[in-house]
Amino acid sequence: MAGNTAQATQQPVKHFNLVRCVAVCLLTLIVLVGLAVLITWLVIRPRRLVYTLENGSLQHFNLNNNHINATFDFVLMAYNPNTKTSVYYDSMESVVSYKDQTLAFDTIDPFHQPHRDTARVESKLVAQNLALSPSTYKDLTGEKSSGEIEVDVHYKSRVRFKVGMWKSKHRTLKIVCPSVKLHFSWSRHFENVPCEVEL
Repeated sequence: MAGNTAQATQQPVKHFNLVRCVAVCLLTLIVLVGLAVLITWLVIRPRRLVYTLENGSLQHFNLNNNHINATFDFVLMAYNPNTKTSVYYDSMESVVSYKDQTLAFDTIDPFHQPHRDTARVESKLVAQNLALSPSTYKDLTGEKSSGEIEVDVHYKSRVRFKVGMWKSKHRTLKIVCPSVKLHFSWSRHFENVPCEVEL
């Protein structure tokens, strides 16, 4: 009887020690992972990519019977401020829209951007006999008479980041350049537009 009692009292103690050991191991693992992430961040010091639409022009603009013909040219300046991270743009497309209606789009060749680099991204978007909604046609006609139109320019890219020998998986990068004013007169200077980034 005495032996059975001693065995029964030892089992809860062993169970408690096992739970405590597992908890300590998990806590240690969490701390180590946290330290690794912190050290990596301190070494790499990741910074947000910066995009600015530095030029935009409009040519061959014509409205007729609720249809549009136009050629849009844009220059996006992409700045990578990181000192250790380079960016691979494996695919990229640009879209110009007016009040939620897409007017034209273009695809851009893949390119690699080293760290501390500024890349010039040019795109030519052509709207060819594109049907417009009656309200969009009316608004564009009114804006044309004022000498300028205001559009939104969007970029979407599949990117990878490289630090040393390590490359990340693909991520979707979205760049939005809102309220871009395009002038019909060449004498009016284009105003740079800072773009918003979603990653």
